[in-house]
Amino acid sequence: MSVPSPIVLKEALPCYLDTHEHLRNQLNKLDLLIRKRILVFRAELPERPGAADFRFNCITHEEIDRLLTANPGTPSQAELTKLDADIEALEAYIELAVGNSRARGISLGLPRLGRLFGLSVFELQVILVCLAPELRRKYDKLYAYLQDDITRKRPSIDLALQLLCESEDERWRARSIFADEAPLLRSALLHKLDDPNSPSGSSDLARFLRLDPRIRAYILGDQALDGALVDLAELLMPTTPLEKVTVAEECKQQLANWLDAWFQGGRRRPLLLHLYGPAGVGKQELALGLCKRVQCPLLYLDLESLQARGPSWPDKLKLAFREALLQQAALFLDHIDRWPEPGSRLTKKLAQLTATHGWLTVVAGTTRWNPEDIPGPAVFYALEVPYPDAPLRRALWVECLRNWGENSQVWAATLAERFRLTPGQIGAAVAWADQRQLMTGQPLGLGEFCEASRRQSQHTLGELAVKIEPGYGWEDIILPQDTRRSLDEICNQVKYQHRVFRDWGFGRRLSHGKGLSALFSGPPGTGKTMAAEVIAHELELDLYKIDLSGVVSKYIGETEKNLSRIFREAEHTNAILFFDEADALFGKRTQVSDAHDRYANIEVSYLLQKMEEYEGVVILATNLGENMDEAFVRRLRFIVEFPFPDAASRREIWRTHFPVAAPVDGDMDYEWLATQFPIAGGNIKNIVLNAAFLAAVEGGNIGVTHVLEATRQEYGKLGKLWDQGNLAKVLQRN
Repeated sequence: MSVPSPIVLKEALPCYLDTHEHLRNQLNKLDLLIRKRILVFRAELPERPGAADFRFNCITHEEIDRLLTANPGTPSQAELTKLDADIEALEAYIELAVGNSRARGISLGLPRLGRLFGLSVFELQVILVCLAPELRRKYDKLYAYLQDDITRKRPSIDLALQLLCESEDERWRARSIFADEAPLLRSALLHKLDDPNSPSGSSDLARFLRLDPRIRAYILGDQALDGALVDLAELLMPTTPLEKVTVAEECKQQLANWLDAWFQGGRRRPLLLHLYGPAGVGKQELALGLCKRVQCPLLYLDLESLQARGPSWPDKLKLAFREALLQQAALFLDHIDRWPEPGSRLTKKLAQLTATHGWLTVVAGTTRWNPEDIPGPAVFYALEVPYPDAPLRRALWVECLRNWGENSQVWAATLAERFRLTPGQIGAAVAWADQRQLMTGQPLGLGEFCEASRRQSQHTLGELAVKIEPGYGWEDIILPQDTRRSLDEICNQVKYQHRVFRDWGFGRRLSHGKGLSALFSGPPGTGKTMAAEVIAHELELDLYKIDLSGVVSKYIGETEKNLSRIFREAEHTNAILFFDEADALFGKRTQVSDAHDRYANIEVSYLLQKMEEYEGVVILATNLGENMDEAFVRRLRFIVEFPFPDAASRREIWRTHFPVAAPVDGDMDYEWLATQFPIAGGNIKNIVLNAAFLAAVEGGNIGVTHVLEATRQEYGKLGKLWDQGNLAKVLQRN
C-alpha cells in the first residue's frame, strides 16, 4: 500500500472534500490493522484447511490472501514493523487531512460524531470496525476468518480489542468502553448482541457489536430523522425572531436576558426550561424564537403520544434526545401536564438525558410543573407564558383580519377587549369565519367573528353548569328606569374596562378585583335571569347558569374543588357566570358552634377569594337580598334591585310576551289584565305560553278566555285564591 510521505503531506496540505473520502482512508487503515492481526493469528493457528472440499465450511488462507492482495507466510518482526510504520503514516495523513477539512468548514461524519458524544480516538475506531461490514461485504469473511468461525461475521468485543490493542494489558484496560454506562452503549451508538450459536453463559468478550442504523446513516451524511421517531417527532426550522413572537414583551425580554447571560462565551451547563401557560398561548412559537436566537432547529416531541407507547417510552425518549444532539437541535417536549405522575420516573429520566445528551431542552404544559429535584448538572428554569393582554390581542386580530376590509380595525379592538383568547385561538377563529363565508357565500360581520371567538373557548363547564343561549334583547325586558340604567352601566364597564384599567392606569392600582361582580336581588319572576341573558346578548358572551346542587357538597373540601374548577374553566371560556338563588350558598355566615359551621365559613371565604381573582363577569341572583353576608356584599361592584312590577310595567310585559306572528284577538285588553292580576313577569310568560297552546288545540285565535284559563292554572301553582267571577266580569265587559 502506498502512503504519502511526511514531505508530501506538508506540501500538499491534504484535505477531505467529503465524508466518503475520509472513510476510504479509514478503511485502508483498518485493512492494515487486519493484516497485522492476520499475521499474528496465523502464527497462533498455523494449520488451516486449504482444499476445495472444505470451501463451504471454512474460509481458507488463500481466499483471505486474495481479499487483502497479500502473500501468506510466517510473520516476521520486519513485516510487523513495516505494517506499524504504514499504519502510523496513514494515521498522520488522516489526522492532518481531517484538521484541514475542519479548517475549511467541511464537516466529516465520523469526526463530527466523536465531537458530539465526546468519543475518544479508540472509541471511534471501534465504531469504524462495526461500520466496515456495512460498507464492504469483504469484511464479513475477514471477521469470520479472524474469529475462526464462518458463522461469526459480525465483529465481537474480543475481535475489536484484538484489532486495536497491542497487548493483553491494553485490552483489559479498554474493556471499560463497552460498559453499559460508557458513551458507546449509553448513547445507543453500538448495541451488544448475544451469539445465537453460542451456549448460554458465554463471556462478554464473545458478544457481537452492532452499529445503530441511525448512527450509520449519520456517519454517511443522512440527516433524516430516526425512523423510530417518525410518527412521534418533527424537526422544525425557526423563521420568526424572538422579538416578533406574539407573546408578552416582559416574557420575551426576561427569557432573552437570561439566555444571553447563560450562553455568553459558549455553552454552559445543560438547561431544562419549563414553559407553562394556556393551550395556544405561544409556547412552541416562543421556543422557536429562542432557536432562532441561538441559530438551531427545534425537535418537537409530544409526550402524550410518547406515553401511549407503553413500557418502551424510556427508549423512545432516549432516542429523541440523541436525535436532538445529532441534529444540533433544541428539544421541545410538549404536554408534560398530561403525563401520569410526571414528578417521579419521568423527571429522573429527563434530568439524566438532559445532562448527558441535551443542551437546551424545553418542557411545555398548561400548568406549572414542580419537579422535586433535578439531579445532575442540568439546570431547571420555569417561565409562565400568560394570556396575551388586550393590546397584543388587538395586534393579533389586526394581523388576522387584514384582508377583511375597512371595518377590521374596529372589529379588532372590540374582539380584543371582549374575548380573552390565545394567539392560536384567534387564528382558529378567523379560519372558522373564512370557512363559513366559503360555505354560505354571505359577507361576515362582527357578530360572526364574535360567534367564532365563542367557539374557540374551551366549553368544559357542562358538568357543573348549564349553558344558556341568550334569546332576549333590550326590547324584550320591561324594567324600572333605575334598574335598566344599572344594567346599561354593567355592560359599559365590561366594554370599556381595558381603557380604564390599562390606558388610564387604574389596573396598576388593583392587585385583584378587576372582574365585574353584580347581585340581582328581587322576588321570583321579576326578570333576574332574563336580565342576565340580555347582558350576555349585548356583550356577545357565553352565559352559564351554575347548578348549585352540583357545587355544594356535604363532604369537606369538595365544595372548594367544585368552585375552583368552575372559575378555572370559566377563565378559559370568556363566560358570564350566573349563580341563581345564590343565597343558598352565599348567605350570612353562621355562628360558629361546631366544626361544620366553621367549614361553612371557610367555603364563603374561598368563594370571595375566587370571585376577586376572576377577571370576567359574575352575576349572583337571590330572592332574599337581606340574607346576603355583609362582607360579601361589600365586594360587589353592583347591587341591582328587581322590584315587583307595577301595573304599568305589567301592561308592557303582557304586550311584549305575545309575538307579532301570534293570532291574538283584537279585544285583548292588556290594561285590564295588568290591573286585574298582580303577578310577576315570569308568571305572565307562563300564562301567555299556556294560553297559546289552549288556542292551538281549539284551532282559533288566542282570546281572553284562554288567557283566563291559563291564569287560573298559574294561580293554582302559586297557591293563590282564584276568583271564579273573573270570566263573568269579562263577559259582562263585552
